[in-house]
Amino acid sequence: MSASVVIARKELKGFFLTPTFYIIAGVICVILSLLFPVHFTIFVTAAQMAAQQIGGGGQQANIHYGLYLRHLNYLNLLLIFVVPAMTMKMFAEEKKMRTFDLLLTAPVTSWDIVWGKFLAVSGAVLAIMLIALLYPLITLMFVKQIHWPSLILAFSGIFILSLVYVAMNLFCSSLTGSVLIAFILSVILNISIWFVGIGVEVVDSQWARDLFEHISLSNQLSGLVQGTLRTQSIAFFISAIALFLFLAERVVESHRWRAS
Repeated sequence: MSASVVIARKELKGFFLTPTFYIIAGVICVILSLLFPVHFTIFVTAAQMAAQQIGGGGQQANIHYGLYLRHLNYLNLLLIFVVPAMTMKMFAEEKKMRTFDLLLTAPVTSWDIVWGKFLAVSGAVLAIMLIALLYPLITLMFVKQIHWPSLILAFSGIFILSLVYVAMNLFCSSLTGSVLIAFILSVILNISIWFVGIGVEVVDSQWARDLFEHISLSNQLSGLVQGTLRTQSIAFFISAIALFLFLAERVVESHRWRAS
């Protein structure tokens, strides 16, 4: 068993054996349980009015856009704050408790440390994603069927976006020994990346516009959540994850050199 898997299992066990994860999951359940019925009622009312106007059904035709995407938008908003709460202790708290120095002296590489913690937080986020998936499944009680490819692809898009959050927030946690600072930096970074695409509106150069369109998070995510698989978007998210994991690894390695 590789060192990164051992670290991932240890960290993941720490998530599920402490009340922090269950408090976070509970808060998410409460918020989504309050919002989803309201959005479902609004969607049904709108669908019935549209059916009366066009003289036909079609409630299921737009349920993905009228209900599920709205559910995912709120889930993404929650993840912007939830992922920092999960990652803030990964490095910052260990530095504060002096256990990080012990980890650096263990026979593991910096990549093992970063990758192991990334896998652990990703597993915890996946558990939250599965909880959120229960809400669309409840609609099977009221509609005949769900277009599974679109739903699964949309949730996969939000999940891979959450992995970008995890990588970025691990990097933020590696920069400081303060849990609070790590959380604040992570939230700021998570919010800031959504405004990158604004550059399209403020630059005149065509190549600059093309660049901002390419690195625009909303532009890359839109196809996935709407049920369209685009390899360009997958490559973009994987590249972003790899970049921030690399930066986190460099920070960890610099601590190792200073400690030696």
